[in-house]
Amino acid sequence: MSSGRLSMLVFNAQHASPERARRQAAWLAEEPQADLLVLTEVGPGPGGDVLINELTVLGYAHWHALPASGRDFRTLLASRETTLEPVDPRIETLPHRGPAAILQSDSHARLGIWGLYVPSRGPRERRNEDKRAFQQAVTEALPGLLKQFGDACVVVAGDLNVIEPNHVPAHRVFGRWEYDFYEAFGRSGLTDVFSTMTPQERGHSWYGRTGNGFRFDHAFTNVPGRVLTRAYDHAPRDLGISDHACLRLGLDLTEHPSR
Repeated sequence: MSSGRLSMLVFNAQHASPERARRQAAWLAEEPQADLLVLTEVGPGPGGDVLINELTVLGYAHWHALPASGRDFRTLLASRETTLEPVDPRIETLPHRGPAAILQSDSHARLGIWGLYVPSRGPRERRNEDKRAFQQAVTEALPGLLKQFGDACVVVAGDLNVIEPNHVPAHRVFGRWEYDFYEAFGRSGLTDVFSTMTPQERGHSWYGRTGNGFRFDHAFTNVPGRVLTRAYDHAPRDLGISDHACLRLGLDLTEHPSR
């Protein structure tokens, strides 16, 4: 990070084994602009522990995560240089999938970050139950969390397991309730960082077995004027360290740019 600019990566760890977690950590640590990480689908077992330990050794000194319940996946926040001050989003459903924090630094404006990993549609016997419950909890908690962040710049980012209503290509598998969740961020005053681009330019972060693309990994902000760069990097998919592309964001956090 330099001159009030901060770069972040949103990375799906795909419940990696210890060996693959080491490869993930090495790749992430080599990224010179990856000041802040939002890591989703981090496993609760040895692979997740290895990822945390390796990244800590490789320079990510500041962490925030909540204990997982049972064998469920977690979302983790990690920062190289900036202190993470935990904030309680007050979600009772799968809270370990949604940690929040404020980045405090003398060199840039305050940044409130909420990392999210929405459950998939789930097995046949529990189809959509966890997904609906978590999405509802996040939607209900969002206005209160924004109040807690106060005058900070805000980014909400992660693997939401949902696409926008005008996604290209269209996918009929998603219901209105899932699109309502995506639209809840806009109703709360947050902007999809890709919203100024045409749907064809927004890209995809995950591909199904038939080769169809999905934009599952998202970022929303209350300061779209501070977003300098946004792109999906498919290197993790090409290298076999994740089945998702990572989302790269560059933010201008100098004290007084236009919002």
